[in-house]
Amino acid sequence: MRKGTDVTPNPRLPLQAVLFDMDGTLVDTERLWWEAVEQVAGRPLTEADQPEVLGRAVEDTAAWLGAADGTPVADVAATLHREFADRVRTGIVPRPGALALLDALAGAGVPTALVTASPRPVADLVLDALGASRFAASVTADDTDRTKPAPDPYLAACRALGVEPAACVAVEDTETGVASAEAAGCAVLAVPSLAPIEGAPGRTVRDALVGVTLDELSAMVEPRPRLRVMSWNLWLGGSKIDDHRAKQLKVILDSGADVVGLQETGGTSAQELAEALGWHHHRAGVNLGVLSRHPITARFGDPDVGFYGAAGVRIEVAPGREIDVWTAHLHYTPYGPYEAVFDGLTADELIGHEEVRLAQVRDTLRRIDEAGGAAVPAVPVVLVGDFNCPSHLDWPDVEWPVTKAAEEAGLRDSYREIHPDPAASPGHTWSPIHPVCEDGSGRPEPQDRIDYVLHRGLTALGSRTLVTGTPRPWPEAAGNDWPSDHAAVVTDFAL
Repeated sequence: MRKGTDVTPNPRLPLQAVLFDMDGTLVDTERLWWEAVEQVAGRPLTEADQPEVLGRAVEDTAAWLGAADGTPVADVAATLHREFADRVRTGIVPRPGALALLDALAGAGVPTALVTASPRPVADLVLDALGASRFAASVTADDTDRTKPAPDPYLAACRALGVEPAACVAVEDTETGVASAEAAGCAVLAVPSLAPIEGAPGRTVRDALVGVTLDELSAMVEPRPRLRVMSWNLWLGGSKIDDHRAKQLKVILDSGADVVGLQETGGTSAQELAEALGWHHHRAGVNLGVLSRHPITARFGDPDVGFYGAAGVRIEVAPGREIDVWTAHLHYTPYGPYEAVFDGLTADELIGHEEVRLAQVRDTLRRIDEAGGAAVPAVPVVLVGDFNCPSHLDWPDVEWPVTKAAEEAGLRDSYREIHPDPAASPGHTWSPIHPVCEDGSGRPEPQDRIDYVLHRGLTALGSRTLVTGTPRPWPEAAGNDWPSDHAAVVTDFAL
């Protein structure tokens, strides 16, 4: 990651920065990359090859090519680097409107950054051609542990500029890049190059950068009433992590959450966190809790609920405007991903083993409807939680019944609404500290999305998973900055 000329953002604008993808967005290099891959592949590429070529890191495409004939990935990557760099040196063409937009942003005092999945040597070639002084920072595939579609590159750019992702517009031309920017919490201006991109909440699609104005970009991040909801399993109250309470407080404050649905509270976490934050809270049993910046006007569910179950509150987000927020924790066994990956169970067998969780979620859905009563208009509902099961929206061959039941009850999955492609944005929440199964076998731990923010009667503006720092794997996790074994899920809703 490199920082260039310091630029002071214009304090009168809601727009803090614009973050530009490189290939296919600012310069017409997607075609050059396509030609380089064709050269190395030794055949013409087709539309079916696009997911392995467009928006991917060189190493990803090299691994795909190398798998076909057994060529070492490093050798393929080196050849791709050489073929692409040769084409870039002689064939860089700025995309229509790119330079004019960069100049307009500079004139308005809006910082820009280059955020690319290309390696540093290629990015530097493009920066030299466009003028490196146009960018206050640049982030390449060499600068983060994970590149697109992970959010890391855009989060790194925001840190370098000292800006909030939600106050930035990312300009992208591929689904992979869009997934990365949206996972980081940025608004997105999509300008497709080779493959179409669908519109979505928080995303604007244009045919070209020609005519894009500062007012249009600013409108994409205009402050608007919203509610940020977070689901977080605290992992036995955080007791496995040193100084866990202070770390939990930092995560909540840094997330900007307004409401946090908690699981595995260890009994006292909700109260202690609320007292430290100066927030409202609800504690249910030894495991569940809700924290809220906004007043809690009602509490729902069994206050002595066991380790598994659900609890809810009604919060007043504005005068005369209330929302019900529920948190749920469903039983952890039998665990479907283990049965699928380790035991090879069929889809029907996997579905048949979901009976306990299915009964629990149906009971939760019944309680939600009872709490809503006959209110007119209906009170919007948010259901968060650790469901300990995958989603039917993520697995093409398994209609996981727990998430299916929630969907049939009218609850929408906010993360999958914003990130509809599970391949591009898997959204795994289990587990940032368990790359290897705990059973001592050395088998890779199946990574999956088992924590959710579901809703009814609201509009999701953005959603992301959240893990801070670089957690060390279990059992060396005590010193981690991230005080949990789950990733959190954070969703912004329009009010």
